[in-house]
Amino acid sequence: MLFDKKTDEKVHKGSILAGYDLGDDFSQISYCVYGENVVESVPTVVGTKQYNIPTVLCKRKGVNQWLYGKDAIRYSQEEEGYLVTNLIELARKGEMITIDDETFDSVALLTLFMKRSLALLNFLVKAENIGAIMFTVENLDDRMVDVLAKAAVNLNLKTPQIYFQSHVESFYHFVLYQPEELWNYQVIACDHNRSRLKVYRFERNKKTTPMVVLIEEQTFSSMILPDEQEDEEIKADSYRLADEKFLDILKEQCADRIVSAVFLLGDGFREEWAKESLRFLCRSRRVFQGNNLFCKGACFGLLEKLEPSQMGKEHIFLGADKLKANIGMNVLKRGKESYYALLDAGENWYEVYKECDILLPGDENVLSFLVTPLTGKRAQLREFILEDAPVRTGAFGRYFIKIRMTSAECVEAQITDLGFGELFPTSSKVWVKQFAVT
Repeated sequence: MLFDKKTDEKVHKGSILAGYDLGDDFSQISYCVYGENVVESVPTVVGTKQYNIPTVLCKRKGVNQWLYGKDAIRYSQEEEGYLVTNLIELARKGEMITIDDETFDSVALLTLFMKRSLALLNFLVKAENIGAIMFTVENLDDRMVDVLAKAAVNLNLKTPQIYFQSHVESFYHFVLYQPEELWNYQVIACDHNRSRLKVYRFERNKKTTPMVVLIEEQTFSSMILPDEQEDEEIKADSYRLADEKFLDILKEQCADRIVSAVFLLGDGFREEWAKESLRFLCRSRRVFQGNNLFCKGACFGLLEKLEPSQMGKEHIFLGADKLKANIGMNVLKRGKESYYALLDAGENWYEVYKECDILLPGDENVLSFLVTPLTGKRAQLREFILEDAPVRTGAFGRYFIKIRMTSAECVEAQITDLGFGELFPTSSKVWVKQFAVT
């Protein structure tokens, strides 16, 4: 018998949903009104399409005044302050930073940047009306999840609906909300920051139900563009070589595949150097250029989380951050055998969590979890003995279960003995069990 303890706080229609792309070099913000679902990017200057916010801070010399973004760069160039770059990497490493004879926590500085940049929303909508926010970063490992969780707490947002996802998943959600003719076949996104090219290739298996979407990532560090201050002749030669390399990469990506659409992202495509590459791409493919795909994808991810679309119901994305199996239990519910879902495949491993109470006959001490992979493997039972569990002959034992993921491959269940009424008080015993989902 089960007692589900999960509760959800609803986001009301008319609330603001925000997507925040926290990038190493630049960050961006998007938003939409929940219910209208038209996603817009937030410009750094009202009335323009300048969306990039340099991910930097500057402390003015001798005073406790901080600037962010373009103002931070300008002040540092005028030698009026100390510029702090690599905010994400510093926070990931948990380093302390000494500036102007003072020491600062790197996570606190990253939080300060996030808070200051989020204030840009106030020029368009009231930040206090934010009903939910999604942060997206290029790489989302357990350390980055911890950093973002700490930062989110200190942002003092008036909503508990705060989520994280990787660029890969933001790409998935962006594609999902585009006209289907653009992604009837495979889709490629090329993200170039002038020093490296990252390619994402989206494909789906139409033979499965729901259709499984996979996204392959590849990074090419040889795609380096020249500095804008270089001699024109040197620049022309470097651009020609970059075009040749990019063309070779594209031919490999498109070989023996049908690609419906290609998205060119980042400052690396600002100059018109990829002439031969574009000629190749534009043959029977739709090609788009921009730099706000990930922040928009974060907003679309929120929409999908709050109110799944029909396309979202028909597809499931199995990325590196996703739980790839359904976790549940075979139970008796109202006297009938049934399956009780605990954790659902396709969810981010760091977000899934479940609490429930379960009754076991007083002479039983075995708890079983059913693992059903979406990869086609057979379902398996994971059985655990509750060592030294109290024996309550002729009665039941009531146990409180908390279940979560410690990684994309490992489940942790914490089981606490609650006793059974006044006749059988709790023993206060706690068991922690872990099992693999593969």
